Amino acid sequence: MTDIRRGEGRFGGDLTARERFIRTMHYQQVDYVSHFEFGYWEELKEDWMAQGHLPKSFVQADGSIPDRLVEEYFGIEQHDPFSARIGARPLREVVVREQTADNIVYEDGYGVVRHERTEGTRTIPHFVDFPIRDRATWEAFRDEFLDVGHPDRIIPEEEMAAKEAMSRTSTNPVSTNFGSFIGWIRDWIGFENLAYLSIDDPDLIEEMVTHLSGMLLDLLPPILERGQIDLATGWEDICFNSGPILNPRFFVQRIMPHMKPVMRLLRQHGVDVIWTDCDGRILDLIPLWLDVGLNCMFPLEVNPGNDPVALKKEYGREILIAGGFNKFALHEGREAILKELLRLEPAVTEGGFIPHVDHRAPAQVTWDDYCYYIWEKCHMLGWPEERVKAFPAFEDWRP
Repeated sequence: MTDIRRGEGRFGGDLTARERFIRTMHYQQVDYVSHFEFGYWEELKEDWMAQGHLPKSFVQADGSIPDRLVEEYFGIEQHDPFSARIGARPLREVVVREQTADNIVYEDGYGVVRHERTEGTRTIPHFVDFPIRDRATWEAFRDEFLDVGHPDRIIPEEEMAAKEAMSRTSTNPVSTNFGSFIGWIRDWIGFENLAYLSIDDPDLIEEMVTHLSGMLLDLLPPILERGQIDLATGWEDICFNSGPILNPRFFVQRIMPHMKPVMRLLRQHGVDVIWTDCDGRILDLIPLWLDVGLNCMFPLEVNPGNDPVALKKEYGREILIAGGFNKFALHEGREAILKELLRLEPAVTEGGFIPHVDHRAPAQVTWDDYCYYIWEKCHMLGWPEERVKAFPAFEDWRP
């Protein structure tokens, strides 16, 4: 079996993060496999800060701790974005409807009413009301938020030129975002309404999907023509732990035909690493995505039944994977962490697979266990031990 990890100095010096990513995702030999992660729960970063593990300088004026700063502390490589102004915009002002010591009910920038906790564990909000209920409210929403020609979507030439230059000179892989084809619609209409409308008025749902696709076909070309783009990223989150929120036939008939021209556009401009962020059990959607040209599965949550090792065996080099390390192993200590890494290693060595936690690192992961995870993962990826020891997070930590 081929092992793409060729070791330090194999290329006369270190590959850049960009070169390493491109070669890893094209099943080519590398010095060592790319080292990426998917961020952290806010509570986890706050705990680590309170325990003195993170520099106080990481805390921003608003009290937040950016994922990128924590990732770079662990030597984690980064993407640099160059994207069009897609999605719902311009947004309204947020309107607070009710607030207590630990809860808030508010109307967000595109009219969704949300109920969220402001203290303790904060995850998915409770959705109270949605702006789209029928054709009339869809047309109103479309005209207010999804006008492709709105001046707010114009990127000033100075910014475009700077991003173009960055995309050609960055040593990090450069990404562009293509948004969502049905996940955004789910957010604007609500899951129950989406389920009902997929039966009662599927033409209306398809009209929404068609509009989003048309927006991308209008707004992506200037970015793709001027930039040097290495990967395209989207977002859906349209699966439960048992499968997709809509029947796969609905995806085939009403959604995939509108994804295909966008995927074709990306590939015409040399972008052939294309992923969408989708939690849950995605097994029924993988062959559909591959068929239209979306080829990278991210973050590939293991607990619902997505197994990166099995998927690599089933789809071979047709599939790319980013993620796939079971987050729950981080709560189970060093033995479980090492066991999960060893399980993944044969698939990693083949290429086309960048392992990392299969979502944001969750709350209550100890600093020691996370450091151990990064330490062992980087050794598995082939990183030289001296390089790993030099990560700032490891200044006062050793295995």
